[in-house]
Amino acid sequence: MTLIENKKAHLKYAALEYFTAGVELFGTEVKALRSKLGSLDGSRVVVRGGEAFIVGMTIPPYQAANTAKSYDPERSRRLLLAKKEIAALAAGESKKGLTIIPFEVYTSGRFVKARIAIVRGKAKTDRREDLKKRDALREVGRALKRR
Repeated sequence: MTLIENKKAHLKYAALEYFTAGVELFGTEVKALRSKLGSLDGSRVVVRGGEAFIVGMTIPPYQAANTAKSYDPERSRRLLLAKKEIAALAAGESKKGLTIIPFEVYTSGRFVKARIAIVRGKAKTDRREDLKKRDALREVGRALKRR
């Protein structure tokens, strides 16, 4: 079940390779995500010291009155990946023009996972073509529905 997603990511970026990673969270952060609080806008993944982190993901306090004053909603959250996957992410991050972004955060059983990808930014013309294709498919769907 998708908890939060980066809706503009598919429009702005072309994904080259996808990864699934566990996310290290506090209990109150999991509760906040399950109630659809949080945002992936402007977030990205960085690899530091052999570990991967999501930076810029915002998870507000679940209950503001009961949250510690030292809680930071935009703290870096560690991703749980295999060493080979972290090495692949580091290699992708080091190449010019590539970045790593999270597409969605979802639950798999009782675990919270993130779907991340190595991406390349799209040019404005590519974005327009994607929008045209999407609109054409929508029109075809409407025409078939009317039959």
